[in-house]
Amino acid sequence: MKRKALSLAIAATLFAGNLLAAEPQHGGEAVVTYQNDVATLDPAIGYDWQNWSMIKSLFDRLMDYKPGTTELVPALAESYTVSDDGTEYTFVMKKGVKFHNGREMKAADVKYSLERTVNPKTQSPGAGFFSSIVGYEDVTGGKSETLAGVTTPDDYTVKIKLSQPNATFLHIMAINFASVVPKEAVEKWGADFGKHPVGSGAFELQEWKLGQQLVFKKNPNYYRSGVPYLDGIRFEIGQDPTVALLRLQKGEVDIAGDGVPPAQFLQFKNDPKQKGLVVTGDQLQTGYLTLKTTLPPFDNLKVRQAVNMAISKDRVVRLINGRAKPANQPLPPAMPGYDTGFKGYPYDVEGAKKLLAEAGFEKGFDTELYVMNTDPQPRIAQSIQQDLAKIGIRAQIKSLAQANVIAAGSEKDQAPMVWSGGMAWIADFPDPSNFYGPILGCEGAVSGGWNWALYCNKALDAEAKRADSMAKPEQQAERIALWSKVFTDVMADAPWVPIFNEQRFTVRSARMGGDDALYVDPVHVPVNYDYIGVK
Repeated sequence: MKRKALSLAIAATLFAGNLLAAEPQHGGEAVVTYQNDVATLDPAIGYDWQNWSMIKSLFDRLMDYKPGTTELVPALAESYTVSDDGTEYTFVMKKGVKFHNGREMKAADVKYSLERTVNPKTQSPGAGFFSSIVGYEDVTGGKSETLAGVTTPDDYTVKIKLSQPNATFLHIMAINFASVVPKEAVEKWGADFGKHPVGSGAFELQEWKLGQQLVFKKNPNYYRSGVPYLDGIRFEIGQDPTVALLRLQKGEVDIAGDGVPPAQFLQFKNDPKQKGLVVTGDQLQTGYLTLKTTLPPFDNLKVRQAVNMAISKDRVVRLINGRAKPANQPLPPAMPGYDTGFKGYPYDVEGAKKLLAEAGFEKGFDTELYVMNTDPQPRIAQSIQQDLAKIGIRAQIKSLAQANVIAAGSEKDQAPMVWSGGMAWIADFPDPSNFYGPILGCEGAVSGGWNWALYCNKALDAEAKRADSMAKPEQQAERIALWSKVFTDVMADAPWVPIFNEQRFTVRSARMGGDDALYVDPVHVPVNYDYIGVK
């Protein structure tokens, strides 16, 4: 999601157990706090954990997920069909769906929205998701402003032609970048559309005082019956996480968006008066250390393998109060394709020293480790630094703002190692392909990309492409098995050190109701605001 990756301080957004899973009632307002302001509410641009679920509540897409699950269901689409060869999708839209400005949504709005996201002028970080649509290269190359593969036979039918079958396409049509927007509102506000969003979602933006608060109000014309439960949501900005937690305990705040600060986590979780406010859930996330495969000495496989064997992942997990499980492969355990039998590299200091000596670095070497400068990321980097020192690798820590780490990560001559914490990958959609292309595939190994190891294995890229061309239901078992092998083959090349798979925690007030899964929703990160409410 994005870099919708949560830092560990943020990922510790806590919520109630089964005692609080009461049916929500209609009415009332929820108060949510955040320390930092929201960057944008434009669905073509927003790509971080904080605005991801806000955007989902303001806009709709042809496809969505059943609340609290990863099960795909039609949303704006009444129905859809797929051609026998898997290259043409026909969506029949629901009639009577209205944008917040009162105009009925039509098929032309879907076509416009997809073309807007793909258009380079929009500078959407999600444009590449739509690369399988016929005409994508013409739009991104500046030859056209329309996608030839998207047609609208009538006001309520959208046909999308793909250049080849794509097993993930329905998932792509459910992500925020596929949200439908009204052309007239985008043209009215221009670059400020993200501050004046107009969608068709369960909520609409009523007020935004930059640096102070955002207020969402219920959409009275929402096409889904009975949703949302809340009359409104008030997002208070500039709240220190510790103060926000105290206010939540007093009943003044309903969701502490930045969660429980690491130093207070165990005390809060183990307090009998507070543990009922904590909901825990798995998420499709992996935190990892990248090794720049194009930069000496990390262009040497034995060096990369040695680093994999030198780091105590259990110690890192203890540093964050046990809020994760050690990882041995890029995929998280909840993702299809995760290989339960794969053991990965063992923690073996002596074995790591031997590999370094074989690589010609018996006395070790000097290098740099880049890390985001918010707690607990620097402390995790220090733990990694100490482990590497045991095998002779002397790593100087570069603790920088998130944007600076991201910028350095994709450059050939910078950031030989990057600890991804605070920016770690959370799946945009629940399919293994999303853990490959952007962060391990050749397409991401470019300046500005997210493949910070600059790892490019063209043979594996071909296998990944073959896997995603398996779009027929009867091919899915074979497809997932192929993806599983791709990721274990990646680990043979050791471009990463997978460190942990982080769990999700969310903190809510005792007055909030709704199924626990909505507060750790796997696709509405961090919270599914549409279906929660007061008890």
